[in-house]
Order: sequence, then C-alpha cells, then structure tokens
Amino acid sequence: MKKIITPLLASLVAVLSVGAHAAEHLSVAATPVPHAEILEFIKPELAKQGVELDVKVFTDYVQPNVQVEEKRLDANFFQHQPYLDSFNKEKGTHLISVAQVHVEPFGIYSRKVKALSELKEGATVAIPNDPTNGGRALLLLEKAGLIKLKDSKNLQATAKDIVSNPKKLKVRELEAATLPRIVGQVDAAAINTNYALEAGLVPTKDALAIEGSESAYANILVVRSGNENNPAVQKLVAALKTPAVKKFIADKYKGAVVPAF
Repeated sequence: MKKIITPLLASLVAVLSVGAHAAEHLSVAATPVPHAEILEFIKPELAKQGVELDVKVFTDYVQPNVQVEEKRLDANFFQHQPYLDSFNKEKGTHLISVAQVHVEPFGIYSRKVKALSELKEGATVAIPNDPTNGGRALLLLEKAGLIKLKDSKNLQATAKDIVSNPKKLKVRELEAATLPRIVGQVDAAAINTNYALEAGLVPTKDALAIEGSESAYANILVVRSGNENNPAVQKLVAALKTPAVKKFIADKYKGAVVPAF
C-alpha cells in the first residue's frame, strides 16, 4: 500500500506545483509587427516565471484601448504616449504607460517619386487621420522642407496649421492601417512603421524621409490605472527590458525598430 500511495502523492504534488507555477495569466493586445512578434519572443521566458502570456492581435488603434479599459484585456502594446494622451482625453479612459519599449521611426514613402523634392505642384500626400500620428506626419513633412507649420513643437498639428505650402500639396487624411495599401494611388504617404513592415517595406531603405533617434514617439506597454503594480504586469515589464529583447529587436528589424531602453 505504501509503495502505491507514495507515487500517487508525488504525482499530486507535481500537478499542484505546475498549477501554482502557471497561476498568473496576462492577455495583451498588440498589433502584428513588431509588437506581437516581440511579445511572442518573450513568452517562453515569462512561462518560466509562471506567467501565461496570451497575445491578442489587432489591426486597429481603437479596440486595444477600449478592451483594456473595459477589463476584457489586461494590457496593450501598440501605441506611443502622445496617442495615449489624446485617446484618454477624447474617450475619458483611464489608461497609463508602464514601460517604454521601442521607437518605430515614422517614414514617408512613394511609388511615384524617388525623392520628395520630385513631388510636383498639387501632389497628394496621405497621412494618418488620428490626431497624434497626423501631427507626427506633418512634422516630418516640415522637417523635409515641404511645408511650414504654425508651431513646429505642436505634436497634434493638423492641416489647418500649415502656414506655408510652396508646392500646394494636397494633404489627404486616411485610416493609418490603409496607407500601405493606397501608397501607389497617391504621390506619397506617411506610414507608421508597424504597418510599413507588414506591407514588406523596409523603412531604412524605402522611406524618402524618416524620423531620427530623437523621436518622442516611443512605443509603450499600457494598462488600466490601478493595475500597474500587478505582479504579472511587473514581470512582463522586466521581460521586455532585457538585453535579449534588445538584441532580438536589433537583429530582426535592422534599424526599422530601435530599443527605447
């Protein structure tokens, strides 16, 4: 009897140990590239620490925030601080950043010209239609010498803030996710790097203008206010800021994505 009970007890202890080890669960919304890829990379390490990471892939910039606010998801990883600030103000949400992870240098692309100086008078330039990324695109157009804005430090500038437009460029505001698909239908398009990468564009090679390392748009891990001290969230933050992640970003994205830590 003793010989039978001992193995049974050992098995029970093993099962209980596994259950305790995998007690923490985190559901995180992310856009496919590079966010979801980075999360998938750290998933095995988190599993060793007893955190089961469930990556939910989204292709828009609204639902990830809505679902975290409504407690359907624990966190999201897709946006930068200026966008989060704008979203919180507009929607009345209570979301906060718990970590800066990387910068995706924003770029301007074209299928019709090889340099922005080749854009003709009246050319159409498409930019994202959300306030922060639209402003980001306009600031990059100004940096490229194509327009002049009323305030070069206004991260939420709109087309109405253009005070000089020598080439009479037509600024067309469209959903950020659609820009890679219509880049051939306009003269140029300002595209978020995650969408550019999904479309097979190489920012460091294909962009006619691109942000430098001074960009204020570091991508962040976001949670509901009050959930920032959740032990599983803290483990996720730590896992995102390791030398292994820094090397993964450098090796995989070759300058199209830059660590922010």
